[in-house]
Amino acid sequence: MFEIIRSAERGRAHFGWLKSQHTFSFGDYYNPKQMGFSELRVINDDEVAAGAGFPTHGHKNMEIISYVLEGKIAHKDSAGNEEILPAGEFQLMSAGKGISHSEYNASNTDRLKFLQIWIQPNQLNGAPGYQQKDFGQAVGLTEVITADGRNGTLTIKQDASLSQLILLASQQQEIQVKPGRAYYLHLINGELTVAEQLLKPGDGIKLTHLTELIAKAGAEPVRALWFDLPG
Repeated sequence: MFEIIRSAERGRAHFGWLKSQHTFSFGDYYNPKQMGFSELRVINDDEVAAGAGFPTHGHKNMEIISYVLEGKIAHKDSAGNEEILPAGEFQLMSAGKGISHSEYNASNTDRLKFLQIWIQPNQLNGAPGYQQKDFGQAVGLTEVITADGRNGTLTIKQDASLSQLILLASQQQEIQVKPGRAYYLHLINGELTVAEQLLKPGDGIKLTHLTELIAKAGAEPVRALWFDLPG
């Protein structure tokens, strides 16, 4: 079974310094049909103007992932982490019992584009945590976040994993699936056929009750995120 969320169907917010597209209900965008999927709660496609950003604000009991598409994030939090997150890197902040942080465009001249992703944890009120890593640009499916931190991946407090999918033009990738799991794919660049459905940039697809899956790129290279979630 599948359900596609087209890019044009996403919620939109425009605050001058911030342009954002919301896959699921967030802020002033409310869609009762899109309240999340499994433990995945938020995928925001954010564009931040030069020198602007999100001032200090708090989170609790949420696994917050940032993936930079263009530019750099200047991150600072109440746990003492002060980092620069460049394009291509993944950041995972476990809010735990509570953490405050700010996120700014590190450039005064160039825009920042990044995906902000929230996953609900299965461990509550723990110590906050911060992780950051570049997993390269290898062709194929590369795990970047897992529940047990295997093979150098970032460790999330949930029975879930996140992988980056990079394909060359016309390349196809068999993706291993298991009964009882839920899967979500968010397409960043290129065109991709999944479950015989054509996806374009910004589209996402919910997938359940799978026995097999093959993803095939179109005429351009593909970059996507693949979520393996509790069923």
